[in-house]
Amino acid sequence: MPNSTKAAATAQHATFLSPLPLFFVLLWSSGFIVAKFGLPYAPPLTFLVMRFAGVLLLLVPAVLLLKAPWPHGRIWQIALAGLLVQAGYLIGVWCAIKLGMPAGLTALIVGMQPILTAFAAPLIGEKVRPRQWLGLLFGIVGVGLVVAAKIKLAGLSTEAILLCMFALLSITVGTLYQKRHCPQFDLRTGTVIQFAASLVVVLPLAIIFEGLGADFAAVQWTPRFIGALLWSVLGLSIGAIFLLFALIRRSDATQVTSLLYLTPPTTAIMAWLMFGEAFNALGILGMVLAVTGVVFVVKKTK
Repeated sequence: MPNSTKAAATAQHATFLSPLPLFFVLLWSSGFIVAKFGLPYAPPLTFLVMRFAGVLLLLVPAVLLLKAPWPHGRIWQIALAGLLVQAGYLIGVWCAIKLGMPAGLTALIVGMQPILTAFAAPLIGEKVRPRQWLGLLFGIVGVGLVVAAKIKLAGLSTEAILLCMFALLSITVGTLYQKRHCPQFDLRTGTVIQFAASLVVVLPLAIIFEGLGADFAAVQWTPRFIGALLWSVLGLSIGAIFLLFALIRRSDATQVTSLLYLTPPTTAIMAWLMFGEAFNALGILGMVLAVTGVVFVVKKTK
């Protein structure tokens, strides 16, 4: 009887957790849509300062009210992981898009993360099976097909390409570092630590490079900008990151990052629905390959 009860509880837990990857992909993919909405009305670093500050304004009172436990002895590790996953990744992506990098090409470059994670997986004691390597290959080919029509390197600055590469390396190293050194911590207080560390780094950069002042003179307070900022705070910086941490906590790093292969196809569908951006049969084939690749990487053999 105890075994059957335990099995039922495990099945119920698995059923409850199963939608998390889907929600994560949807939220994460919306980041490129938010960039398209928000960046015309504010410099990228200034936008990130407001985004990080908004998260802290919401989470700090909630953490204090709920008396959430603070981590002991791992604050610096959690902060460093946050700097890589939050500040480094977002600075690279948002500044690259601001410099003219197409969102599809940005998604493709950042979508290389599962390959880097798979190569580095042995460093944190994880093994990548041959079937997973095949899935990783399917994924990168699929992602490449999805954005093939949008890749136009002519006219792109070297700085934009380097910023995308920086974002790719930052989030890859951050995911692996967090998985190895601080995989378990209270999500509420841990997120506060990570965003506080990110704000401390991004704020002086915004002041130096964008002339950010107390009046936020460079910001155009349009409805689009306000909507993009609110979604960045609530949907992305709180919703998507909480899901990312939850997935890292219960899965291998390679399996978690393989979900990012679905970002370019999902972004393409969102852009089609919201902005009428069409994609052809080659793009659809790429989406199928990307989904197949994720299934190969994520599915565990019995």
